[in-house]
Amino acid sequence: MNEQPVLTQSPQRHRVLGKNTDTLLSDPMDLNFITSQIIQAAIAVHKALGPGLLESVYQKCMVIELNRMGIRVESELELPIFYRDQKITDLGFRIDLLVESVIIVELKSVEAVKPVHKKQLLTYLRLAEKEIGLLINFNEVLLKDGISRIINKPL
Repeated sequence: MNEQPVLTQSPQRHRVLGKNTDTLLSDPMDLNFITSQIIQAAIAVHKALGPGLLESVYQKCMVIELNRMGIRVESELELPIFYRDQKITDLGFRIDLLVESVIIVELKSVEAVKPVHKKQLLTYLRLAEKEIGLLINFNEVLLKDGISRIINKPL
């Protein structure tokens, strides 16, 4: 029996519900909506705490804020590394936040974001096969100055 996905609408977003799936549409509007929600959550955390704390503090607060907004988030997600279809290690890298199973959020609390931080997020996106990532540095007076959106363009 071939089941057709059912499109349902919630007040916050559209979802495709299939057999055992619950994934967001890969529509740029959905991705833009989710990234804007993540940024709103980060602004709320930054406004409450300010700059200068450990990354781990901001990470826990982001999970609380995103959950409060009704957004699914996984924290400290460990992913293995494969090379030529062989598993190299069980813990190749750890994703700070994976939001709605589609957006990787890399959190920092550093004096300045360096190019290597952006390249690191791009590597995470490629290895995890995700399209969009946000790099958020909480160690800024104005949080907007610490936000970078990284796009994984297929080769």
